[in-house]
Amino acid sequence: MTTHMTQQELESYLWGAAVILRGLIDAGDYKQFVFPLIFFKRLSDVWDEDYTAALAESKGDTAYATATANDRFVIPNGSHWDDVRAAARDVGKKLQTALRAIEAANPGRLDGIFGDAPWTNKERLPDVTLKTLFEHFSGQTLSIANVPEDELGNGYEFLIKKFADDSGHTAQEFYTNRTVVHLMVQMLEPKGGESIYDPTCGTGGMLISALTEVKRKRGEHRTLKLFGQERNHMTASIARMNLVLHGVEDCEVARGDTLAAPAFHEADRLKTFDMVLANPPYSIKQWNRDAWATDSWGRNFLGTPPQGRADYAFFQHILKSMNPKTGRCAILFPHGVLFRKEEAELRKKLLEADLVDCVLGLGPHLFYNSSMEACVIFCRSKKPSKTRGKVLLIDAVNEIARERAMSFLRHKHQQRIKTAYDAFSDEEGFAKVATIEDIAALDFSLSIPLYVKRKPDTSETITESVPSRAQAWAAWEDSGCAFWPEMDAVVDMLDTLVAEESQFAEVANG
Repeated sequence: MTTHMTQQELESYLWGAAVILRGLIDAGDYKQFVFPLIFFKRLSDVWDEDYTAALAESKGDTAYATATANDRFVIPNGSHWDDVRAAARDVGKKLQTALRAIEAANPGRLDGIFGDAPWTNKERLPDVTLKTLFEHFSGQTLSIANVPEDELGNGYEFLIKKFADDSGHTAQEFYTNRTVVHLMVQMLEPKGGESIYDPTCGTGGMLISALTEVKRKRGEHRTLKLFGQERNHMTASIARMNLVLHGVEDCEVARGDTLAAPAFHEADRLKTFDMVLANPPYSIKQWNRDAWATDSWGRNFLGTPPQGRADYAFFQHILKSMNPKTGRCAILFPHGVLFRKEEAELRKKLLEADLVDCVLGLGPHLFYNSSMEACVIFCRSKKPSKTRGKVLLIDAVNEIARERAMSFLRHKHQQRIKTAYDAFSDEEGFAKVATIEDIAALDFSLSIPLYVKRKPDTSETITESVPSRAQAWAAWEDSGCAFWPEMDAVVDMLDTLVAEESQFAEVANG
């Protein structure tokens, strides 16, 4: 079929591959097989599209047509989609050979992009299943004329979300709520020509959102320079495929642990970027704290975070990665980074450096399998004069919609938050501008309820004997300011007990 597909038809077509795999492969593993096949099909169909156009233009000159098609991507002889589809047996081996040949023929751009799926494992993926997948994908032509870059990119994003829905426990690290990401990007206002970085990029969703925002504002999106680093090998490959399918030409996604081995640097310094977006893994405990204490990149300028929580390690890496003049960032964090006592000295130095621009509190259930509330911290290397020495705190916990099992931010919610951020002024019950002195008076805690008092219901008559709803709400809110730090301490205590019990068990077992 060579007609333009609707977005719904495209999504149904792409999801059909997962249906074929259902029952044979765990849902969490769909991605390592489906995404490379889609990308392989796209490369082959676009190569064919370029070849056919060049052949017509040259009036049958096959050498010219081949050279023209190879200008975009080189597909070596015997490594085209149709070559693998024609294989009668050992399909996985034929496929793996073709993918490696394409990677080798496109050094720098496509090397390692297809990941390391076990294509030759016939117990897991027998020939009959692979043949069925090839026939399914062969039912449509994924040329640019039939499926433009944005549409195929959106289809890829659709699959990423669907796989996150199905995979459950891995969803949070694989997929960040897109309405939250869109808000973060809007507030940072990316522009054409800028460099944008995500140190824990997952499948590249935040980078894609920045690209989309520049397109929406009719900016020069093709001049964007996008960079990401991702620890998981397959996820990094998906991010690279995702960016290419969205038509991004200047991008680089590196594999590896950002804290242990940052990939982007110039001489003896970290590379800096105009804009950084991140959703770091929350409060990880297994990281090299000792190495951080003497970090060769100078990322411990605020200090060394506690072993049980690496949040401020990621935070400092991001701050160090911002361009000294134009740098700005938005980081999605758990609320604990705003008030935990064990990070108080780090937070004090951060605020005294006047890097924090805004603290945004979000509502619950915005993340898969979690009812937790999160916050977004916005920072700038060089704040404008009107915001220097100040921090805007926004309580957007009620700016949320919920359908079925998932919460999200509607356009009106995003708009209200963005408007408050741009205004950078007090708004009763919603936003408060606090000076660094105000924050210092509260022991440098950034717990939002300490600053933003929600509007009470004053419609009832207040009497001395019976507390009003307003009084009850105020009392509850004040107690809540203390509750979360205390709860955090309880969690720390339990973590310590578990660790001690584990150590005791090891000693007892000799």
